[in-house]
Amino acid sequence: MLDTSVAFLLRQAGQHKLFQGLTIILGTFILEDAATVLAAMQAQTGGIPIWLALISLYAGIVLGDLGLYGLGRLSARVAWVRRYVPPHRMRSGQEWLRGRVFKVVLVSRFLPGMRLPTYTACGFLAADLRQFALAAIVATLAWTSLLFGVSLRIGQFLMDHFGAWRWAGAVGFAIGVVLIGRFAAHLQSADR
Repeated sequence: MLDTSVAFLLRQAGQHKLFQGLTIILGTFILEDAATVLAAMQAQTGGIPIWLALISLYAGIVLGDLGLYGLGRLSARVAWVRRYVPPHRMRSGQEWLRGRVFKVVLVSRFLPGMRLPTYTACGFLAADLRQFALAAIVATLAWTSLLFGVSLRIGQFLMDHFGAWRWAGAVGFAIGVVLIGRFAAHLQSADR
């Protein structure tokens, strides 16, 4: 399971802060919510400093968001992809997005399943990169800090009550967070 391999890498990183940070950044590219939960659990046990876990999470998530934007920009340069979006639709999408980039990006961070289509569409429609990046940073700081804080509290509970089994509880919690997000996205798509 990917969650356990990220936790394994964190444990193996030992006291090498650079490796710990890079492992967390890599983990955000795989499953960012699970990486957040597991990094918080590792910080709770003292295996990694809280500041390093948070900075690495912020960096990895924002880099991933910018990567999605970049994929959208690149796809807009591919002729066969552009054929699927007529020029008049492209212009109307750009006009609609022009004054709303910050709000759209901010809201999509909190709606499960919306980041990939929204962030790549922002890139495809050439949304203002500065507004996009600022919104991605603000949204990441808010969401990741909240999830990290909750995970720290749960990590303390797991340490107090599960002892040697705390990592099984941590993996279970991480899987639960991911599944709840998937379920919420499914409910959201069913409402359409």
